[in-house]
Amino acid sequence: MKSISTQIRLGVIGYGARARHMVQTMCAQDMDVRLVAIADPQGDAIRDRMRDVGEAEMPRFYATADEMLNGEPLDGVVIGTRCSLHAAMAIKVLSRDIAVYMEKPVATTMPDLLALYDCCAFLRSPRIVVSFPLRMSRVVQLARQIITSGKIGEVEQVRAWTNVPYGNVYFQTWYRDESETQGLFLQKATHDFDYINYLLGDNRPRRISAMTAKRVFQGNHPAGLRCMDCPERKTCFESPYHPSRAEPLPLHQPAPEMCAFAVDTGNEDSGSALIEYESGMHAVYSQNFYTRGKAARRGASFTGYHGTVEFDWYPENLKVYLHHENRVETYDFEDTGGHGGGDAVLATNFLEVIRGEAESVSPIENGLRNTLMCLKAKESAATRQFQEIEWPAGRGVTERGR
Repeated sequence: MKSISTQIRLGVIGYGARARHMVQTMCAQDMDVRLVAIADPQGDAIRDRMRDVGEAEMPRFYATADEMLNGEPLDGVVIGTRCSLHAAMAIKVLSRDIAVYMEKPVATTMPDLLALYDCCAFLRSPRIVVSFPLRMSRVVQLARQIITSGKIGEVEQVRAWTNVPYGNVYFQTWYRDESETQGLFLQKATHDFDYINYLLGDNRPRRISAMTAKRVFQGNHPAGLRCMDCPERKTCFESPYHPSRAEPLPLHQPAPEMCAFAVDTGNEDSGSALIEYESGMHAVYSQNFYTRGKAARRGASFTGYHGTVEFDWYPENLKVYLHHENRVETYDFEDTGGHGGGDAVLATNFLEVIRGEAESVSPIENGLRNTLMCLKAKESAATRQFQEIEWPAGRGVTERGR
């Protein structure tokens, strides 16, 4: 493991909300962490926002990742670009032997995924922490303790669900561009596939069947229509001006949201997958993006012969149903922080990886596997056929740090 001086010099490629949150978390955890450089084409606007909030130390700004990487001695880089650039940016940074914290998905196309795979295989031990915080959340960590203890027996079936209450993000912002997202398995299910695989340990996914639908966020409104210019802005439930919003905008105030019911919205608005594992057991996963309010859910149940572990992040609780004792154990969590406490764990781990004090708790091998699953799910939905979850001949991932 690479050893560095006490101070950690961070750079960021793509300083969006998620990258900003993680860098701020890292800096809050360790006073020796410094954000010294940002590569982002919107550097001027970012600099202005940082000045407005009174940032004490201003990083240097670069128009491109190459300029930053060539001009700065960095210990770690956070990649927070749009999804289609994740793989390419990670390869740039890894080729310079710099530790990487990268947002998910690790790639959005098979060529990009294979290029990242080959890069990591060549390096053998790349220093990467992938942003899969759910696996390190307190809920999942407790579930793992219970499952590995044998308390519920061997897991024979998994049912997982995500009812997204903020689905407008995927239809009214840049995420609506399907050429960027490549569909919502890659945007959302990649998290869920990760924690499912994590809890199942060495039981590898082998094949997948999937189906998607676009039943709600479709319509005949003109392309490029913004909510603020729409005659239905007071009656449309997706409008930021609708009275049902917690803080509806006044009609005269401009808003950036695009119409969710226009002809140019991309992305499916629901999807389901059936996954077969090496042992013969199976998992069922379903997601939708039109759930609202108290109907929001994200969780899973893992069932064995002796019991069932079930958890959900929205109420942040976990229950153990003991089948043969007529007993239910309930665990409630409070104040866990971002992603159930997982963000803080990954931030700490990344700093430890930079200093050579630990290995990644969310290694690239798992990110590659989960992305492969999402791409195969997308292919299955398009072809209406099961797809094998396997790498092309000559490639095979040895997964560490599960």
